[in-house]
Order: sequence, then C-alpha cells, then structure tokens
Amino acid sequence: MAQLSVENRLEPAADKKRSGFWRFIKQWDLQLMVIPALILIFIFSYIPMYGILMAFQDYKIGRSFSSSPWVGLKHFAYFFNAPEFKNVMRNTIVISFLKFLIGFPAPIVLALMLNEVRKMAFKRVVQTITYLPHFMSWVILGGLVSALLAVDNGSINMLLEKLNFIDKPINFLSLPQYFWGILVTTNVWKEIGFGSIVYLAAIAGVDPNTYEAASIDGASRFKQIYLITLPSIMPVISIFMILAIGNLLSAGFEDILILAANPAIRDVSDVLDTYVVRVGIDNYRYSYATAVGVFKAVVSVGLLSLANFIARRSGNSLW
Repeated sequence: MAQLSVENRLEPAADKKRSGFWRFIKQWDLQLMVIPALILIFIFSYIPMYGILMAFQDYKIGRSFSSSPWVGLKHFAYFFNAPEFKNVMRNTIVISFLKFLIGFPAPIVLALMLNEVRKMAFKRVVQTITYLPHFMSWVILGGLVSALLAVDNGSINMLLEKLNFIDKPINFLSLPQYFWGILVTTNVWKEIGFGSIVYLAAIAGVDPNTYEAASIDGASRFKQIYLITLPSIMPVISIFMILAIGNLLSAGFEDILILAANPAIRDVSDVLDTYVVRVGIDNYRYSYATAVGVFKAVVSVGLLSLANFIARRSGNSLW
C-alpha cells in the first residue's frame, strides 16, 4: 500500500513533465523564433563575461588574459578606499532613488488618467505628445534642455523673469543645487509616455463588466481605479518594480554625460558609470574599470534577488 501511494504521488509530476515536453514539441515553430534571440544574447552578453577576469589582474593592452599578472582584490580595495568612493556612491544612490521614486509611478498615473479620457481624439494627441521624447536621442534632448535653461534667451529664464520670480537669469546647469531636479524631471519627461504603453495594455485587459457592476453598486471613478484597476494590473506593476529595484545602481550615463558637461557640478553628478569612463577608461585603467563594473553588477543582482524574494510572497515574482 505504501508503494502504491508513493507511485500515485510521483505520477502527477511525471505527467506534468511529459505534458511540458510535448507542449514544447508542438510549439516548435514558436521556439524556433526564439533561437536567434538566444544566440544573440549568448554572443553579446555571455561570451564577453570572460573579460571579468580583468578585474582580478593588472591587464595591459597587448597582453592576453593568461599572461596578465593576478592581483586578487587589489582593484576592489583601491576603489573602496578611493577619495571619490563616498561621493560617487552617494550620487548614484540618491539619483537612482529619485528616478525610482518619481519616475516609476509616473507612467502608471499617466496610464490611469488616459484610461479615463473618453474623447479618443484628445487621448491620441496626448499619447503622441508623451511618446515622442522617448524616440529622441539624449544628444537632441540634452541640447533642447540646455536651450530651454540657457542664460541668454532661455525660455525658462525669460518666463521666470516675466513672472518676477527672479531678478536676473540663472545658469541652472552650472549650479549643483538644481542638477538633480533637472536630471530627474528630464528623465520623467522622456520616458513617461512610452512607459505607460504597457500599463494601458494591462488596463485594456480588465473585464468591462467589473466596472459596470461597481458603478451600479455606487462606486465612484476613483474607487473603481483603487479597487479594480490597480489590483488588476498589480502583477505587471510588481514585475516592473522588481526590474527597477535591480537597476537601482544604474543612475544613468548618457543623460548625466550630456547634462553634466560642466565640471563645476561634478560633486553632484559623478555616478558609477561616469566614474568608470572618466577614471577607468580615459586613463587606460581597464582592470580598475572592470572591478567597479563587477561591484555594480554583484550589488544589482543581489537587489534583484531580494526584490524577487519579497514579491514571491504575493505570487508576482519573476521566478
């Protein structure tokens, strides 16, 4: 009897594996479409990981990895004891947190607002206007922001002077106290429209009968958003939140490189990515730059795993 009970417990697992294998075989055409993407990921993401060895070596151009001397954790120790370490980590964490705190909920709020618009013509115009900045490169967008904030004939300074908020033009991109606000606002402006696409698609999948039933019961539009829309798209929000937490040390690169061209604001603009380029790549310290990159990658993986572990309790984890 004990043997039969064990077999009965094992049969469902075996059937599940068998059904999963046959489902994979039946979807051979779909699996075939994934193979080129997997090959590209393997070539450009996994094979270059061999270069991580440089972080533990004194690598010089012209040498192979096998002939470069091993130095262990020398470059990691130098980075942790560097005079710029505290400043770079502070800027990275603060900028990333501000982008997450403001930039993450912004597309959700925009999607909820657009979902309430009943005039389709107005809705399409707003969507088009908010989508456009995403398709502009940071070179163009940075030039546009610099022109708006320019001291001479800058629209922002001219408006503030007309409203008597300031007596003379302010050089916003040269003053440290304004940089974080400008950077976060520009990022939100660039990505809010494109980020709302996913949430609008998720909202479109909510059963309209649910809203009708709630309306009959006397629920206002705000209550319908709070009690129906948000819980319905919560799995999508959780997944994007996990990915965003995993990228908390990615404070930005192109946007900071363009908007923080003035060395006078380096104390508030220097983050891990710009530090790697400025100190590691420009000075040919490839092993040091690799060590900083490995440190960032390890912390990011840890944050991603922690966020996924917490989200798993709600049933909305990535794995």
